[in-house]
Amino acid sequence: MNLSASAAETLRTALGDLLDGLPPKQASLAVDRLIASYRGATPTDAPILRDRADVAAYAAYRMPATFEAVRSALEAFADAAPGWTPQSQVDVGGGTGAATWAVSATWAGTRPVTVLDWAEPALALGREVAAAHPPLEDVRWQRARIDASLVLDTADLVTVSYVLNELAAPDRAALVDAAASAAQAVVIVEPGTPDGYARVIEARDRLIAAGFRVAAPCPHSAACPIVPGSDWCHFSARVSRSSLHRQVKGGSLPYEDEKFSYVAAARFPVSPAPARVVRRPQIRKGQVLLDLCEVEERLSRTTVTKKHGELYKAARDADWGDAWPPVS
Repeated sequence: MNLSASAAETLRTALGDLLDGLPPKQASLAVDRLIASYRGATPTDAPILRDRADVAAYAAYRMPATFEAVRSALEAFADAAPGWTPQSQVDVGGGTGAATWAVSATWAGTRPVTVLDWAEPALALGREVAAAHPPLEDVRWQRARIDASLVLDTADLVTVSYVLNELAAPDRAALVDAAASAAQAVVIVEPGTPDGYARVIEARDRLIAAGFRVAAPCPHSAACPIVPGSDWCHFSARVSRSSLHRQVKGGSLPYEDEKFSYVAAARFPVSPAPARVVRRPQIRKGQVLLDLCEVEERLSRTTVTKKHGELYKAARDADWGDAWPPVS
């Protein structure tokens, strides 16, 4: 079992043990309220996750999906910086610690980690879940208000996942600037919606202005070639669903696909992919159609046919979000 699969399985088991006995109806009601909160105006005087019941519902509903989305972004970043391993991490708005798990699934070993969040129940549950994973036993879980007043300790890597959507524009800008000032690398993940993509592009622009180079998903650090309002860049991660997760979400499939947008950037030299598959490949008889974002700062569609030999085989195996051509 590889590092990522091992961490994912450990997380699923730990969540299952922790949530065993939680009445599905109670969890479903809490999830419905949380969804309504996330889609509406976020209160500024209290955390969305109010108590342990909320946090348990959130963990069942969102933690596996957040883990897989962040892990996908980190994997792309690691491919662009193969000689680099973070020696420390700050996880801003980390809640129950999904992004911290994702880092441990991407790079082996232990490192000083601080998870910052305003919701004390989320931090408490995150600490309990992390106890099942030795690389996370010494994580520091710290309560902090995530807004323009936040000051970050220096770290190799700062992760900010599913946080910018909860902040007003001035606080979003201040947080990205704080991350840029504190870190050698910054990875930001948002929902794969037009609004989520817009927040990622806003953050990407600020990171580039601060001297960062984009490592992923973009093959370049120039302006995004997508015409504003015409489309949005996002990707998909497959998420295994536990029985409680299926009960809470009201679904029957053993998996779901988490759509997300992201940017991963660094102050040090990186080697972005020559191109990135930005849509699900279309496999047809004898050919594969790939929609690509290319290093030439453009979007294109490439048709790979049987006459391309090994490249055709690679195209048939290519997935949404992969580098192209594949790294050998």
